[in-house]
Amino acid sequence: MIFTLVLISIGALLLLVIGINVIQQQKERAEAERRTELARQRAIIDETEEVLSHTGMFPCSSQIIQVLYKRVEDALGLAVNYAANQAGDYQRRQADISAQVQNLAASPKQAPSIESFRLPDNDKQILTLVKVLKKLKAILRAEHNKGKVDPTIFSEEEGRIDSLQLRINVDSMLSRARAASFMKQYGSSKLMVTKALSTLHSIKEQTPNDPFIAKKVDEAKTMLDEIVGAQKQSYPVVKQVKEEEDIDVLFQPKKKW
Repeated sequence: MIFTLVLISIGALLLLVIGINVIQQQKERAEAERRTELARQRAIIDETEEVLSHTGMFPCSSQIIQVLYKRVEDALGLAVNYAANQAGDYQRRQADISAQVQNLAASPKQAPSIESFRLPDNDKQILTLVKVLKKLKAILRAEHNKGKVDPTIFSEEEGRIDSLQLRINVDSMLSRARAASFMKQYGSSKLMVTKALSTLHSIKEQTPNDPFIAKKVDEAKTMLDEIVGAQKQSYPVVKQVKEEEDIDVLFQPKKKW
């Protein structure tokens, strides 16, 4: 009888230990999931705020600003559920962002003309701008896929981003072409201008009335003419030097063997 009671006690103890382990594992799994989800929301917040901090580098509409702030607001709202002791901080930040979203929604819509955009002179700033626009486009598409951006707004804003990326690409190619021409690297310069013209012509077929495209096509054609002219002017000099070298070789003293 005593032996049976001992076995029962041992079995109950084992079940208790197993139960405690299962509960502990569930708690650890839940804690790991909480930290992972919080980290994911914080990454969304940091990425969006980084894009917001660079919106002064290009003509940015109030609609896309509102999309970005709304994304931060939503991420903060979810982060509150996973932040544990930091929930109060996230709630205060969410309240501030919500106020900004409401102000943007109540204000008249603004969309500065992209015609005023000028490419930065600094290569580092250009690289930053390219990365920011790429992130902005990805964010816009992600929010649209979630149903958080009106299709009309999505179409307008994606078109603005595409136009800005085009301007950066074309201006960058023409700028590099000028630099190569200045260094008398006419072959490389000519190749870059031709590539820019090809890009412009392909876009012109889709948007024939875009004044930027027409302006850049004229600019690229003028530059190409200048490069070809400079290349022709430099060629006779090279040819003359080669002829003089050939003459020197012809009339130099014969070697006796």
